[in-house]
Amino acid sequence: MKPKAYLETTIISYLAASPSRDIVIAGHQQITRVWWERRNRFDLFVSQAVVEEATRGDTVLAARRTVLLSGIPVLELGAEVHELAERLLLVRAVPAKALIDAIHIAVAAVNRVDYLLTWNCTHIANAAVRGKIEQACRPAGLQAPAICTPEELMEA
Repeated sequence: MKPKAYLETTIISYLAASPSRDIVIAGHQQITRVWWERRNRFDLFVSQAVVEEATRGDTVLAARRTVLLSGIPVLELGAEVHELAERLLLVRAVPAKALIDAIHIAVAAVNRVDYLLTWNCTHIANAAVRGKIEQACRPAGLQAPAICTPEELMEA
């Protein structure tokens, strides 16, 4: 059985975007493209939150993101997801202004996804908040997914 990977919106956005002039972002885009070419090692998932975020903004880029999302199973945002997202905010694992980031973490945890793949290193893939994320998941009997960037999920 393949490990499960939840793709947060930044992954789809980096794949759909034109190459950035910012050297760091351009590097992240390239790493994401290389990871995407090897994605068959994982069962991929997104949530309705990713779908909604991906359809916003520039219509050309939104169309590219929608094509990339086609065929990827969409996980539901049920009551358990919203309860865990609220708990993530309560323990300040994620700031109140970043509810959508709490939802990404919660949907991955509730659905027992192995990896949450993201380039959001401010609120999600951040070593300073990982312990708080795990602390929020435990009382619900859940294990937090391994939160990482595509670079961290590469294999030789």
